[in-house]
Amino acid sequence: MNNISIIILAAGLGTRMKSTTPKVMFKLSGVSMIRHVLKQAYEITNDVHVVLYHQKELIQEHILSEFKDTQIHIQDLANFPGTAGALKGIKFKGEKVLITCGDMPLVSAQELKSLCDKDADITMSSFVCKDPFGYGRVIEKDSKVTGIVEQKDASEEERKINRVNAGCYCFKREVLEEILPLINNQNSQKEYYLTDAIKIANQKNLSCVAVDVCEQNFMGINDKFQLSIAENIMQDNIKKEWMKFGINMRLPQTIFVDARAVFKGECVVEENVSILGECLIEESIIKSSSVIEESIIKSSDIGPLAHIRPKSKISGTHIGNFVEVKKGVLNGVKAGHLSYLGDCEIDNGTNIGCGTITCNYDGKAKHKTVIGKNVFIGSDSQLVAPVNIGDDVLIAAGSTVTSDVPSGALAISRGKQINKEGFFYKFFGKKDA
Repeated sequence: MNNISIIILAAGLGTRMKSTTPKVMFKLSGVSMIRHVLKQAYEITNDVHVVLYHQKELIQEHILSEFKDTQIHIQDLANFPGTAGALKGIKFKGEKVLITCGDMPLVSAQELKSLCDKDADITMSSFVCKDPFGYGRVIEKDSKVTGIVEQKDASEEERKINRVNAGCYCFKREVLEEILPLINNQNSQKEYYLTDAIKIANQKNLSCVAVDVCEQNFMGINDKFQLSIAENIMQDNIKKEWMKFGINMRLPQTIFVDARAVFKGECVVEENVSILGECLIEESIIKSSSVIEESIIKSSDIGPLAHIRPKSKISGTHIGNFVEVKKGVLNGVKAGHLSYLGDCEIDNGTNIGCGTITCNYDGKAKHKTVIGKNVFIGSDSQLVAPVNIGDDVLIAAGSTVTSDVPSGALAISRGKQINKEGFFYKFFGKKDA
């Protein structure tokens, strides 16, 4: 792994995203673009570098919070703009240097590694496309690459070429160190183009070859429309792999599955479900239009139209329509409909009646509700936390529970019913004959 160094270019301004969020921090399937790229890079080598400029502090913090060994470099954009300028002053350990981009989140480690498998001095990625507009054109002769011409610098004849530069390269380290100082900025943009390395390599009789890659996977993201295209592609790939693994997805095109989510055993995911964050779904059914966020679901059925919010752990439990659970630990519970269960622990055999609420927030702080085993909670009950409900407890419908209930007890907290005979007619007038 140590014979390859990887450099990820992420210094661009990303103006076409029209956002204050740095481009490489936009998310696909719950994970930022730059983290998708870093994950693939670390499958190849431990020597990973990222070049930053725009909003560098924010992106650096984001990268190092997960990929702590990443080496960060700041581009001198004023003096050395461009892709070759980004590499100025960087020292690499590997025998080969693999260069990729921070806005290519669909590229796999295997595809990147294929560039390093060639014995050429320079290996570049390319593909043939129907509409090459905007891409650098690849100039070839006798199966060797002799140059790359950027769209803005290409002649009319060169613009007709449909083999284009995919933007990733692998250099032998000594070749990159030799060529990089020779690249100048004598072009329409006054930038130091890494693509000029190909022409210089040919002048020095060095070998340069192109590897065919998948256009879709080497797609660079420059605006939110392209982001949406990449999101669809990534979602299709994620769900395809889980379905091959044995997960049953009904109308998968309507389902969203986070890249960090994990399934175990035989699971069913129905239409319009969203599974967000680092979820574990094991031997469970997630029914139509439910949302699961950063939670663990085991041997349970959830929904339809349920919302499981972060830090919930649910096992052996039935969660029905319009039930919301937040930071709840539920083991062997039935909550059929129309309930909010926040900051709670509920044990085996307990039934939650329709309209039950754990009142967990007092306006300043969150408080916890603990409910024991075999508890029956009647409809439209409010449990005002902090409160502990023992085992084998009955709570009468419509009760507001503000203090602990011991095991075996019945809790009732509601006003006595009073019937006023004939009041209807008194209020609205006499009864018709």
